[in-house]
Amino acid sequence: MAMPAAQGLFHRAVVQSGAVVRHRTPDRAAKLTEAVLRELGTDVAGLRDLPLARLLAAVGPAQKALGPSAQPLFDRYPFGPVVDGTVLPRQPFDPDATALSAHIPLLIGDMKDEAASFVATDDAMWFRTLDEAALHQRVTALAGGAAARVIAAYRAADPTMDPAELLIAIRTDAEFRMRSLLVAERQAALHAAPVFMYAFEWETPVHDGRLKAPHALDVPFVFDTLDLTRAHGDRADAFALSARMAETWIAFARTGRPSHPDLPDWPQYDPASRATMVLDATCRLARDPRPHGRTLWHELTAS
Repeated sequence: MAMPAAQGLFHRAVVQSGAVVRHRTPDRAAKLTEAVLRELGTDVAGLRDLPLARLLAAVGPAQKALGPSAQPLFDRYPFGPVVDGTVLPRQPFDPDATALSAHIPLLIGDMKDEAASFVATDDAMWFRTLDEAALHQRVTALAGGAAARVIAAYRAADPTMDPAELLIAIRTDAEFRMRSLLVAERQAALHAAPVFMYAFEWETPVHDGRLKAPHALDVPFVFDTLDLTRAHGDRADAFALSARMAETWIAFARTGRPSHPDLPDWPQYDPASRATMVLDATCRLARDPRPHGRTLWHELTAS
């Protein structure tokens, strides 16, 4: 959406889970490369002779040596595209949406429990034994001095959550949902093409439901390939939702609007109504779902 060379090659855009607000700057990209080379004790030519495992092992220490970026929750990826001024002339959605794709209708959303799959290998998270001290420590890594406030806000919104579930909810909003919301708001602010927001909330029953609605679960639903996975748990409502979502994505590709007879009326997204289609066993339109997370992370990232 922010590349001049891509203009004319697409007529709609669908962003699923984790929109890119910012990419790396040339200065930070160069510094990280230099830090990796120092960690490995080699030059660029010497990289060819190193095993992949050693290359990967150097990235973490190099990032630590470099330190966090000025906007760590937006600048999330150590390697990737660089805002070089030519191929990518500017940040895609910072401080606002690029005018290059102002005319492109956008369908954007995320999963209710994005972070669940990323912490699944952590026993304290998987078995829900995370204690309060560990919860505070991990949230501090995301929110700094506001950690206690963040935990209190999420606990007030759902007092039934244990520490592991709270961390999943907090990380989901901090690392995924806030970026999707920001992109939706900034694209809608151009007033040139419609923006539609969704939230996927159907929870997979596999593994005793520990994964909930995790990152990438929506992919087989969209492409109507649930029968190739085990995620459905033999539930009929999963296949019904998959058929509904496939029709939604097809309708959007055809017309620039996701509405079709099997869904409730779906208005455009704007900061006043924040209309969001909740995709679940029963699909419903929500106005500003989970507002506690949205308002809190908007405030924290703005400051």
